Amino acid sequence: MAYVAVKGGERAITNAHRWLAEDRRGDVAIPEIETDQIREQLSLSVDRVMSEGSCYDRDLAALAVKQARGDLPEAIFLMRAYRTTLPRFGASLPVETGQMAVRRRISAAFKDIPGGQVLGPTFDYTHRLLDFTLAANGETPVEGALEAEEPQAYPMATIASVFAHEDLLEPDARTQDAPAPFDLTREPMAFPAGRDQRLQALARGDEGFLLSLAYSSQRGWGSTHPLCAEIRLGEVAVEFVPDELGFAIEIGDLTLTECQMISTYGGGIETAPQFTRGYGLTFGHCERKAMSMAIVDRALRDAAAGEASAPCQDEEFVLYHSDNVEASGFVQHLKLPHYVDFQADLQLIRRQRRDYAERAAAMKEAAE
Repeated sequence: MAYVAVKGGERAITNAHRWLAEDRRGDVAIPEIETDQIREQLSLSVDRVMSEGSCYDRDLAALAVKQARGDLPEAIFLMRAYRTTLPRFGASLPVETGQMAVRRRISAAFKDIPGGQVLGPTFDYTHRLLDFTLAANGETPVEGALEAEEPQAYPMATIASVFAHEDLLEPDARTQDAPAPFDLTREPMAFPAGRDQRLQALARGDEGFLLSLAYSSQRGWGSTHPLCAEIRLGEVAVEFVPDELGFAIEIGDLTLTECQMISTYGGGIETAPQFTRGYGLTFGHCERKAMSMAIVDRALRDAAAGEASAPCQDEEFVLYHSDNVEASGFVQHLKLPHYVDFQADLQLIRRQRRDYAERAAAMKEAAE
């Protein structure tokens, strides 16, 4: 039997694009979903696309979700591709998460953390039962609901400031002569990776992959089973120093999720016992991703100290395989034509089968 390539050409591809557009639209008797509806009502999907797509723009992320028919890795790919077309005119100053206007802030380690627990919008205390009233047409008012509180206008104590008086948490001091941070969008990945490169890769990494790695660490495939010291969600100001002014001006604000995980450390010759920490920061409201990122960050710090013994501590394994755009592309490219590869493998298998048949015949003849 002969195996030959099936020829389709440009017309077939054009028809495939049209069919895709029809499938995306669905039943035309149902009103088409608008991007502002996606932005406002599917906000967690939008936030994930912004975070892993490395581009903070809710409208564009909503458009990407719509265009991708809800396939978030595909939407993230679209955001990454669009991001490469944008000019870069400078770098903002580091954001001050300690000055965050907090909408949600909890600590699983400190019941009475200074500033208090602010539950905010969360699924944590829901029963995970399907609410069929949401399937009804029109708005479904929530009876007895309290008016949502405004974000906290005052700076809320960070976990570092809580520990400051006892020096129980490892310091993360800012140095004035620190080099410019690694830019993963412009520089190829390098090993051993500095923490700035690791955190960038984790921030862009696939939530599901990092979640599985964090879970593996907690189950014993690694040495990290931390406590959640603090999660905070809110808005932070973004400042930029224009060359023509020479001083910082506020150019907008971002919604961020920040997580700090803490683990005990027995100390050493020059270091007293203390808590060490892992750090996670994402665009938007992405708590699961920020928590997973913080756990894996802490695990990778073991790798940096030469203590790698599990997948989540293997720096090259984690950083090379966490990017869902690269991973998706590498897997999905197998759907594209590989006719030459197949012909080569086919010839190899046929030759091996002939050799096998000759050996089998020779062995049978020798046995007789």
